[in-house]
Amino acid sequence: MPADAGRRGRPQGRLLWLLCALTLKFCQAEAPAQEEKLSVSTSALSCWLVEEFVVAEECAPCSNFQVKTIPECHSTGYVEKITCSASKRNEFRSCRSAVLEQHLFWKFEGAVVGVALVFACLVIIRQRQLDRKALEKVRKQIESI
Repeated sequence: MPADAGRRGRPQGRLLWLLCALTLKFCQAEAPAQEEKLSVSTSALSCWLVEEFVVAEECAPCSNFQVKTIPECHSTGYVEKITCSASKRNEFRSCRSAVLEQHLFWKFEGAVVGVALVFACLVIIRQRQLDRKALEKVRKQIESI
């Protein structure tokens, strides 16, 4: 039996940890910032938090001017204009773009499929190693007879 036979699994273990670390780094880099801050307007609460509202303009990317003037644009880069029913006030609310969400979803799905393929390959490689070891053991037992 070779001296390094007992250590064959170690490089794969390191590879596995490296792969996990890279996957976590990738997911953290792709995750949007979670700084959902409520903007404080002239009143204590935004009207859409305490009363019914109607969306006047759908969720759209903020322009350069809006980014500088509307605090709601800072968290996601998208904003929608709403009209509150009771107070008839027009306000902006931060929102998530459906296109952006779809893009992030498919990136996540691609990462999951990639990780699944890597682990499937690792399983196949390990199974082949175990099969070779079992075959070698059987061959030695047959030779000793």
